[in-house]
Amino acid sequence: MNVQLAMQWRLARLLGFSRTVITDHATSLRIYREKTRAMLGASLLCFALILAGLASTSQAQTPYYQGKQIRLIIGSSPGGGYDLWPRMMLRYLTKHIPGNPEIVPQNMPGAGGVVGANYVYGIAKPDGLTIGAFNPALYFDQLIKREEVKFDWSKFAWIGSPEQNDILHFIRTDAPYKTIDDLRNAKEPPKCGSSGTGTTGHYIPRLLEEVLGIKTHIVSGYQGGAEIDLAIERNEVVCWSPVVATYFGRDPYKRWHKSGFTRVVLQTGEKRDPRLKDVPSIWELMEQYKTPDSGKRLAKVILTAATLGRPITAPPGTPADRVKILRDAYAKALTDPDLLGEASKRNWDVEPVSGEVLETRSKEVIAQPAEVIERMNWVLGK
Repeated sequence: MNVQLAMQWRLARLLGFSRTVITDHATSLRIYREKTRAMLGASLLCFALILAGLASTSQAQTPYYQGKQIRLIIGSSPGGGYDLWPRMMLRYLTKHIPGNPEIVPQNMPGAGGVVGANYVYGIAKPDGLTIGAFNPALYFDQLIKREEVKFDWSKFAWIGSPEQNDILHFIRTDAPYKTIDDLRNAKEPPKCGSSGTGTTGHYIPRLLEEVLGIKTHIVSGYQGGAEIDLAIERNEVVCWSPVVATYFGRDPYKRWHKSGFTRVVLQTGEKRDPRLKDVPSIWELMEQYKTPDSGKRLAKVILTAATLGRPITAPPGTPADRVKILRDAYAKALTDPDLLGEASKRNWDVEPVSGEVLETRSKEVIAQPAEVIERMNWVLGK
């Protein structure tokens, strides 16, 4: 019995009891059972809390985009630059979004891109699962208050752009206009091709007339750039104003430039493009010909469109954390060696513009005084 009591005392000490509480075998057994049950209950509770914590942590770490699908609304028809760039980006963008969602492109052309922009702005849910790719000159339509516009350009959640462009103005070399002075003093204005009032083929010649006094006979009605190219080759028109990336990025412009079939007479960048180092910029020419400040402001508003490149956006009200995810992924995609290699093969320049910069430029360009907007109406042919 002494041996049994000694064992009971040792057990009691292990369980945290003093020796005085042990009075007999039955009592010690009861205490042992109660203490064991208490310890087992506490252990089970701790275990349950640990499991709950692990489950909560696992759930919190699951990427928002995992298992989801993103729709990319492209506000133009298939095949053009504003369609080809975002389609190429899809593979690389999904690779850099945590959760690797599927991204499905959907063309939604109409009204020069206004239909797609209206949809992303006012119909698509701002949940980060719809993004859009639009012509960057769409804000023109908002500034001149076209009835079709149902968006506020300054309130889109901008994601990024793969490039920022400038525009150039070229003329067939055999046309009788060799210099800017020739164009300013021409008795018979050159004929330039255009596919619509919201395109560079229309608003660049009108801007040149407004700020430099260069008159142009704009021949409208062409369906697109390909038709204008044929018209230039047939000598129906002698001039056009594409973006620099297009001129150096694909034929027939590369062939024309190399063979001397065309001559670039002006570019819109604030700095001269290295490939056009002998061609003056519109900003230099406005200084040379003493363009008024109102004309310079107008030029700034209109030419900002090219600096937006080929932008990607999300609906206003998209949660900030999802906008950040998309911006970060877009920026990483544009440094992906595979994307850079593919862009190089296509002769596409990669000069990224961040979502933050797009946001700033978009807000600035919308805040314009009445006199600038009045002149824009004329430039855009309204």
